[in-house]
Amino acid sequence: GIEDGALLDEAVSVAGRIMRVAASGSKLFFYNLHADGAKIQVMADLKSSGLSEEAFAKLHGAVRRGDIVGIKGHPGKSKKGELSIFPSEFRVLCPCLHMLPLAKGNQAALQDKETRYRQRYLDLMVNPDTRQIFNTRANIVRYVRRFLDERHFLEVETPMMNMIAGGATAKPFITHHNDLDMTLYMRIAPELYLKELIVGGLDRVYEIGRQFRNEGIDMTHNPEFTTCEFYQAYADYHDLIEMTETMISGMVKELTGGYKITYHPDGRENPGVEIDFTPPFRRFSMVADLEKCLGEKMPEDFASDETNKWLQDQCAKHNLECPPPLTTARLLDRLVGEFLEEQCVNPTFICDHPQIMSPLAKYHRSMPGMTERFELFINKKEVCNAYTELNDPIEQRLRFQAQAKDKAKGDDEAMLVDEDFCTALEYGLPPTGGWGMGIDRLTMMLTDNNNIKEVLLFPAMKPEDNKPKKPDAASESSAVGLATSSGSAADLRSPKSLGYSF
Repeated sequence: GIEDGALLDEAVSVAGRIMRVAASGSKLFFYNLHADGAKIQVMADLKSSGLSEEAFAKLHGAVRRGDIVGIKGHPGKSKKGELSIFPSEFRVLCPCLHMLPLAKGNQAALQDKETRYRQRYLDLMVNPDTRQIFNTRANIVRYVRRFLDERHFLEVETPMMNMIAGGATAKPFITHHNDLDMTLYMRIAPELYLKELIVGGLDRVYEIGRQFRNEGIDMTHNPEFTTCEFYQAYADYHDLIEMTETMISGMVKELTGGYKITYHPDGRENPGVEIDFTPPFRRFSMVADLEKCLGEKMPEDFASDETNKWLQDQCAKHNLECPPPLTTARLLDRLVGEFLEEQCVNPTFICDHPQIMSPLAKYHRSMPGMTERFELFINKKEVCNAYTELNDPIEQRLRFQAQAKDKAKGDDEAMLVDEDFCTALEYGLPPTGGWGMGIDRLTMMLTDNNNIKEVLLFPAMKPEDNKPKKPDAASESSAVGLATSSGSAADLRSPKSLGYSF
């Protein structure tokens, strides 16, 4: 070890951002240097600098919080025993032209959410907890990728722009290809392409990437979001349930050290709930358990007007509003959301969806009218969706046509007929299990955040229509919450006036 007040002979070079400046007279300056999540103290004294007293004072008198500096010197310990760098060379590599927010007590340095989301670089710079959120997000993606790679899955990439928005029930973003003069849709899911790869003989494939859905923005929805989807030939939804339990429970244990976490769905200032990821997870059979909650038997033919009328009556009976169009699938989803999803605090599988809700899932082997599908809910939110894939091209066309009828009634989320995919099925899709998970929502739970914007580096934000183009220093300081160490308003330094060059 290094004794207090001693220096090592070995010289080192470090660089980073100055986050604290203090002085003891004109001949000794203290800095906290931050880089890549770590910090170290720098003790710059006149004696070891090799500069004249005037040059030393001029150099360090111009250094401010936020400046990026490069230092060459010797590691050692201060007389108080703190590990420090004692620089022989000190250079400002790039000045920070704005004063940075300053933490007060135990509060974060930058608290205004609008500013944090719009200026994420500033949030990352001054709030260490933000960096940890995105480290955890990266660890989640890394765990999923390792889990699938160890089981011999092949990671692939599929198109982001499609001629038909397929693979999910959602409203797409529309764009235009000028050279081809054709309308294209940003993908809402990679599912159909991934299944075509299974047809081609790639028996285990997965993709981690962005999806785009032109829907509402709220605490749990962003127009673009990240998912993982995988497809495995000769597997069914029973295999996928076991894989899901193994993956999710193992991930939670590896990242948190145990199976139980505390999550605050209404914000950390309100009481939290304990979520137990210990396998096996609870299971509901959708229709059977919904009938138990309602105390009534549902009509068996889900395609009939009788069933639709029955579901409308149930929604009216329980004072549940369902936005139009009042299709059977939407009404059923509304009832399930009220009576089953509300029970899914701990990880819970809702299984065996009706065919009318699952146009891409295979019919159930023992339950007529149902499919071999499950959704995993955690804290009442859907995290995973999976099913045994429908591989009958004739049946697939019929289901696409039924979806097209719903779309004609005004359901913007319903699918269109994808003839290219149906043609691929005619070449033979082996029995296949398909699985998808939202990375963002899982990250929210494992980082204890109830707002999806907290786990997206650059979330979608409304334009700042009312923001003045050239705010004065006082208003800018007020809006951003900036303050210097002495509490004065933010200023803007001229790099040329300070003698800096980029």
